[in-house]
Amino acid sequence: MAAFPQQGKITTGIDKKKQKIGAQFNLTLKTTVDTTAKVVFPKGDSFGPMMVIRDEKPDTVRKGARYELVKKYGLTQFDSGSYLIPKLKVLINKKPFFSDSLRVEVANVKVDTLKQGLYDIKPVIQMEKPSKSWWWWCLLISTLIVGACALGYYFFTLFKNRKTTEEIYKTPIEKATSLLKNLENKQLWQKGEVKSYYSELTDIARNYIEEEIHIPAMESTTTELIEALRKVANQKKMTLSQDTFINLEKVLKQADLVKFAKSKPLDFEILEDKKRVESSIVLIHKAVPEEIIEEDTSELDELMKEKFLKKKKRKTTLIAVASVFGALLLTLGILIAVKGLDYVIDNTLGHPTKTLLEGEWITSEYGNPAIELQTPEVLKRINAKDFLPKDAMQLIKDMQTFQYGNIFGDFGIMVATNTYKENPDGKQADINLDDAIEGEIKLFEKKGAQRITVFKEDYTDKDGSVGMKAYGTYIRVNPEDRTSIKMAYEMIYFHQGNGLQKVIVVHQEDDKYAKPLTDKLMKSVELISQTP
Repeated sequence: MAAFPQQGKITTGIDKKKQKIGAQFNLTLKTTVDTTAKVVFPKGDSFGPMMVIRDEKPDTVRKGARYELVKKYGLTQFDSGSYLIPKLKVLINKKPFFSDSLRVEVANVKVDTLKQGLYDIKPVIQMEKPSKSWWWWCLLISTLIVGACALGYYFFTLFKNRKTTEEIYKTPIEKATSLLKNLENKQLWQKGEVKSYYSELTDIARNYIEEEIHIPAMESTTTELIEALRKVANQKKMTLSQDTFINLEKVLKQADLVKFAKSKPLDFEILEDKKRVESSIVLIHKAVPEEIIEEDTSELDELMKEKFLKKKKRKTTLIAVASVFGALLLTLGILIAVKGLDYVIDNTLGHPTKTLLEGEWITSEYGNPAIELQTPEVLKRINAKDFLPKDAMQLIKDMQTFQYGNIFGDFGIMVATNTYKENPDGKQADINLDDAIEGEIKLFEKKGAQRITVFKEDYTDKDGSVGMKAYGTYIRVNPEDRTSIKMAYEMIYFHQGNGLQKVIVVHQEDDKYAKPLTDKLMKSVELISQTP
């Protein structure tokens, strides 16, 4: 029970004056005020040397015309000793009042090492963090799928409409007449959509001329179209009056003004333009001879025909490319949705360790005494003398080191065999695998590794040779952008004769292909027994 000191504006209480390290002290502040008073209790992460681990909402008890406010805190300290909880400021109607200071004792915890075993600190367990940009990938996948579906629907409709058109319209004049009727039924200009009306009206006329006379009417300007039509009519001896060219030119120029200059023709002018188009189409149809293309065509006909065929070929190619692109987008979207973005990237753009893991592995022997193992690439001999301190080098008689990548970088494989000099008394050098591993860890620290975790266990290769295995993680700082990279490593050490043999693999911890690669490599390790 909390014992409260002498009553006053602020009453201070605490449940215990003495606790063990890390235990909670329950501090209580109490005040009685008018119902209209505004009270602000202290806040913070610590009160003097004491850490605040709990901050409860004030309890309010009505006592007649007054309120009793009770505020509770949980305090702790992780070092033993005597500590003073300082006076705490409470604002009542913006006027400061102070609590009493209290002294508490934090007692140490006695550890009986005879009954209680001591253990190393457990390694940090990395929690898998959800991607902050998951919504962006969802949006991307959705966009790809919707885009692919839209493209598929567009081309399906395009081919369907083309097929229907070919079945319904037997001749260009029949097609043009039907389209003019459909345009009239839409009542576009009556609804105020004059620009759309003129665009469809002139497209009908241009399409008819292109299909009937085989000149590139759709991509020609008004002047180019009328000039080409005059030349073809003259060449083919088509009986077209001057008024036909004039009327058609008037409609095309009127359409240009509507589309590009925002001109607004009157209702009677719109009706007149429709009649001009209908009349021009009919007159051109009547004037076209039965056989338009003759074997002995003129240079103009050849140029027109070539231009027309090129345009048709371009359109076909564009449709084919767009169809393939749409199919690829759809396939990509489905793969991302089903397999994930990493899978798609790794299998399209490639991944370094994935390529190594799935490639053809090579079985080789390295060093003397030799270590045999399988690797994704042949290891190259390097000069590793600079890695070791001078006092260590004085003890080594022969050193052979082979490496792929860089064991002090993002990925590396190393195999090394060291033969030591005999002691002055002629006996073999005293080699301890634990000490050798500790020396390797210190070398990694010297190269910039931080927060290294080390786990050791006995190791036996597939032929029964006994050694020691060490594994763990560390932090490597990227020298280019100073970012931290979580690395993982595995080491196998053997002691045979007067020598030391080791295999080391390092990789980024989050590399999902590096772990199975390391397991495959380490399982293949075999120490070749030294012949006497």
